[in-house]
This record gives sequence, structure tokens and C-alpha cells, in this order.
Amino acid sequence: MEPLSDRYLREHTSPLPEALDWIEKQTGIHTNYPQMLSGKVQGSLLKMLVEISGARNVLEIGSFTGYSTACMALGLPEGGHIDALEINDELEDLMRAGWERAGVQDRITLHIGDARKTLGSLAPKVYDLVFIDANKREYPEYFELVFPLLRQGGLLVADDVMLGGKVYADPLPQDAQTRGLLTFNDIMKDDPRVEVVMIPLKDGLSLIRKK
Repeated sequence: MEPLSDRYLREHTSPLPEALDWIEKQTGIHTNYPQMLSGKVQGSLLKMLVEISGARNVLEIGSFTGYSTACMALGLPEGGHIDALEINDELEDLMRAGWERAGVQDRITLHIGDARKTLGSLAPKVYDLVFIDANKREYPEYFELVFPLLRQGGLLVADDVMLGGKVYADPLPQDAQTRGLLTFNDIMKDDPRVEVVMIPLKDGLSLIRKK
């Protein structure tokens, strides 16, 4: 059951186009882990971050069923573009159908495959905003690969950084996902090249600005 606080947040967030409801419904029907979807509040925040930052070039690492991609694409100015990286090719038809319903398909290029390999092929592109929501074990690697592609003053948004409380549990879990996020979070805290604010939205969201 949805927590009352989550319901209140959702009900007091501006509506998104019907196409996003369609993507959410199809995600529930066709995937085993629909809770991985960003959802209305986080999706609306991503859209607003694109808008207020003036981002024209966006990179997404981990698109799942394309909900967050569509939200960010809706916030792009004319001529803006998203490179969306997703490893699961079985989700491609659902993603493309949702993007077409939202009218943003022309703003998105989908790259299917291992994000670490794809990132190596994107240079010398430069991005204004990067959203990471993929394999938690690999967040430290994603950061090292994507940092040179992010412009100075650009924004990196990392999802699931609290991992259901695992990152501050006592004792700390030793699974690979938790270790990956612990390492990533400590890197963000200590790296003088960035400033970070972690907010408790859903499973934790870090807003990271490249100085």
C-alpha cells in the first residue's frame, strides 16, 4: 500500500501528460519490478531540473521502460536531445511506444548495450545534465566515465543512493550493490571537483554539480 506521505506528495505535484500514466501502467503489466519506475514526483523533478538548468544535451544511464526519459525530454528546449542508455533490449518496444505517445521520440536516441562500453563511444560529446539509474554496483565506474563528458557547472543526478536504508544500516550489508553505492556516496562527499546534496526522495536522490 502506498504510504500516506507519498500519496500526499503525488497529489500535490503538477500533472504530467497522459502518456506517462500509460508508461506506468504498461510497466506494471510487462515487468517484474515496476517499483523501479521513477514515478510522478521524481519524474516531475527531473523534468523541472532540465528546464531550470537550461539543459540541451542530456545523458541517461539506465532508462528501464522510458518513463524518466520521457519526463526529461518534455523539459528540453527546442533542439534539445537525450542519449538514453539501457542494457535490456526486451524493453525497447515499450520505451519507443511510450515516447511516441508523449511526442518526444525525435528528441531521444536509444543506445542498447552495456553502459560502460557505450559511454566510451560518446566522446567528445558534452552533456549539461546526466541521470544515473542503472546497476548500483557500477556507480563508481559510471562516475569516472561520465565526469569528462559533463560540462563545468553541469548537473549529475544519481538515483537510489540510499538503497532502502542499506547504506546506513548497522551492521552494513556486504552485498555488491550496497558496497557500490557506499563507495559512490563517499566519492561524491570527498571529491573536491563536485558539490552534492542528497535528498530522501523515494530511495534517495543525489544532486551533484560539477564545479
